[in-house]
Amino acid sequence: MIINKKLIPLTFGGLGIGITEFVMMGLLPDIAKDLSITIPEAGHLISAYALGVVIGAPLLVLIAGKYPPKYILLGLMVLFTLFNAFSAFAPSYTTLFMARLFSGLPHGAFFGVGSVVASRIAPKGKEAQAVSLMFAGLTIANLVGVPLGTYIGHNYSWRYSFAIVSLVGIMTLLSLKYWLPNLPAVKNRNIRTELSFFTKREAWLIIFMISIGTGGLFCWISYIAPLMTEVAGFDEANVTYILMLAGSGMLVGNFIGGYLADKFSPSKACLSLLLAMCAILIMVFFVSFNPILALVTTFLTGAIAFALAAPIQMLMIKTAKDSEMIAASASQASFNIGNALGAFFGGLPLVYGMSYNYPSLVGAAMALIGAAFAYWIIRRFTKPNSIKRVSKQEAT
Repeated sequence: MIINKKLIPLTFGGLGIGITEFVMMGLLPDIAKDLSITIPEAGHLISAYALGVVIGAPLLVLIAGKYPPKYILLGLMVLFTLFNAFSAFAPSYTTLFMARLFSGLPHGAFFGVGSVVASRIAPKGKEAQAVSLMFAGLTIANLVGVPLGTYIGHNYSWRYSFAIVSLVGIMTLLSLKYWLPNLPAVKNRNIRTELSFFTKREAWLIIFMISIGTGGLFCWISYIAPLMTEVAGFDEANVTYILMLAGSGMLVGNFIGGYLADKFSPSKACLSLLLAMCAILIMVFFVSFNPILALVTTFLTGAIAFALAAPIQMLMIKTAKDSEMIAASASQASFNIGNALGAFFGGLPLVYGMSYNYPSLVGAAMALIGAAFAYWIIRRFTKPNSIKRVSKQEAT
């Protein structure tokens, strides 16, 4: 795919958001030690960010939706940059918790508005591939940004990691100002019409599909470090490189997902990829005892999981006539609900003393349930329309 310069600001934004969301998982021991708290208490900082995403995604879009998209994105990135800078200087656990909560607010809204902008800029028939370029920032973050931020946090200070995120935020602001086109605001915007999206049965089916189906990813990735050290037998020093391997899979899968959503349909792409995620997580359960196969499945799981990003966003956008931005931001809120559900349900087998490969089995079940919702969407909302079109063609 030829890279459109106008979309690069969205990629930068995805990069910053990806680093700040995922680097926390590697920095928990350093933050806990520095602030004299326990690791479980430090883990609440991850939940604080996720809570900020869930709250901010629809709220900020509703508040700012009447403005041109470029100015909405600039405002969101200003908030993101300031609160990540505040995280770098937070003197206590309480202030860091609040900084993480507020830095999560722009996350979903940025991807929601950015998805709509990308689809408007893209050539006809290439909308999902344009959205995948925005999500490429997330995959680059997992490939390079998160390992680098974790290394700096371990060897120097975790505060420098958030300072780097702020610098990425400044780069995003500059690129938004100079490269993103000035698209017009939505005319005759009606908040009641936008909120009516949540009265649609299809909307809730998609939300459940995302919240449960993508939870399969987080069942696996939340416990990938002990899976690789305790089950596959790798040394702890190799975990960073294994995470980079997963990130490279995410980068490849992200673009494949955009192609599939344009080539077929977002709903069919979601169904196929959720079934593939179910299959690969079952494979993880059985082969993780073999180091080589464990690495192969790490790459494939990352690829399949992030291939879902663009199809999910396009499915939301196409479902939400006249409320595309709030729908696309709601998908990000749902993704973070999946984050919380996956980490929780994936941890249940460990509570009962089972091996670290069992969370992937729970993840497979969640992906299968998500696939069932995707199938329901296709049967309930896609197939009847196709039948109607065929009938009309036969009549003529």
